[in-house]
Amino acid sequence: MNDNTLILNRLRKNQKRLKSYIKDNKLEAFRLYDKDIPEYPYIIDVYGSKLVIFEKGKKLEDTERSLKLNHLANIKSALNELYPDHEIVVKERVQNKGKQQYEKHENIRHFFTVNEGPLKFRVNTYDYIDCGLFLDHRPLRKKIIKESQGKSLLNLYCYTGAISVAAAFGGANVTSVDMSKTYLKWAEKNFEINKLDPKDHKFLREDISAWLPDYHETFDLIVVDPPSFSNSKKMEDIFDIQRDHLEILKSLTKNLKDGGKLYFSNNLRNFKLDSEVESLYKVREITKDSIPPDFRDAKIHHCFELIKLSP
Repeated sequence: MNDNTLILNRLRKNQKRLKSYIKDNKLEAFRLYDKDIPEYPYIIDVYGSKLVIFEKGKKLEDTERSLKLNHLANIKSALNELYPDHEIVVKERVQNKGKQQYEKHENIRHFFTVNEGPLKFRVNTYDYIDCGLFLDHRPLRKKIIKESQGKSLLNLYCYTGAISVAAAFGGANVTSVDMSKTYLKWAEKNFEINKLDPKDHKFLREDISAWLPDYHETFDLIVVDPPSFSNSKKMEDIFDIQRDHLEILKSLTKNLKDGGKLYFSNNLRNFKLDSEVESLYKVREITKDSIPPDFRDAKIHHCFELIKLSP
C-alpha cells in the first residue's frame, strides 16, 4: 500500500466513523484526523468549507523536509478526493507557548460562521495560529447549556467566549474575563450572532492572576480554562498552570456560592492536580467524558468538576 492510499483510507475511515456523530450533533466544525498514523503527525480540522492542516509532529530536520512535503502532498490529494469543494489551509508548527499561540500573525481578516448544534461561532482559519474555537471543549459546552438556566456564571480565560455563549444560551447571566481586548471583542461578536445581547452580560479585560484576589462577586458556576504557560507583557508575572493553579482555585472559593460548581480545565499534558484542592472542593475528574469522539488524543486536556465544600 503506497503512502497516498494509506492516508486516504484512514481519512475515509474517520469520515465514515464520525458521520452519524456529526449529523446528530449538527456540527460544521470537527476534528477529522488526529495524528492517527505515526508517519503522518498532523492534525486536520474541518471548519465549514475549510480544511485546516496543523503540523503538530516533531520538529523536522532539513534532511526530512522533502519527506514532509511529500506527506503534505499526499494529504492534500486525499482531502481533495474526499472534499472536492473545500479549501485547504496549512498551518506550520510554531514554538510559542500559552496564549501566545493564539495571537494574530497576519494582516488580513477572514471571519466566517460555523454551527455547533444550536450555537454559532465566528472562526478564522487564516489570521491566527488557532482558529477561534476549541473543538475539544464541545462536550463541556453542551453540559454548560444544560446547567445554566437561571444561574450566574464566571468564565475566566474566556478566549473568544464559546463557553460564555453556551452559558448565556442556556439562560445564565455571564461574566467573561480575559486579558485580550481582541478576544473579548470576538466574544461579543459571538454573542451577537447567537442573538444574545452583550449588554446583558459582562466582559472584563483583566490580568486574572493579579485581579482575582480583590474580586468578590459570587457565582453559581465558574469555568476556568487557563493557558499552560504565559509570559505576556500585559501580565505582572509569568503564569505557570502547574505552579499557580492551587492559588487560583483557593481564591475562587470566595467567588463560588455554597454548593456551587467549578469546571477547571487545562491542556498541560503532564498536569497533576494539587492534593490540597480536595480540602476545598469535592473533586471529580471528568476528563474521559469531556473529550469528544473526534479526538484520539486522550491528553488533549484535563478537566475536573469541583463542588465547593461547606465551611
